[in-house]
Amino acid sequence: MVDENDMKHLNRCVELAAQALKTGNPPFGSVLVDEQGTVRFEDHNQTADGDNTQHPEFAIARWAAANMTEDERAACTVYTSGEHCPMCSAAHAWAGLGRIVYASSSEQLVAWLQDMQAPLPPVTTLPINSVAPDVPVEGPFAEQAAAIHQLHKEFQGRR
Repeated sequence: MVDENDMKHLNRCVELAAQALKTGNPPFGSVLVDEQGTVRFEDHNQTADGDNTQHPEFAIARWAAANMTEDERAACTVYTSGEHCPMCSAAHAWAGLGRIVYASSSEQLVAWLQDMQAPLPPVTTLPINSVAPDVPVEGPFAEQAAAIHQLHKEFQGRR
């Protein structure tokens, strides 16, 4: 069940997605929050240089694996502007991270890209639980998804 703090962190993900767009990257942003509610790590897409593995969710998994205990990772929540891709879902599960809360779904992203006649991701989009079945997942959320949709329109308009 999401609360006011969850929405605050989800809104930060939208801000990070906007920052990604400003730097020429696709609009995705993510935040790692520990059990006490402290932001431990945040990032946005860093793929503009051609390394398409530089997703913020993947960066979170690597950072958490290097800097947190197994129990700390399991108690964390990852907030993200868009539902994890299969690569990031797998990294999340392998790192032993906890709950995921996302603004917009992979299904929404594909529909938006199709409507804009934009290229689809090179990997089939799947719900997180198709890749990581035991991860608690919540999303999408209409207000934040609408903001993310607008950022994707801006990104595609620049291509």
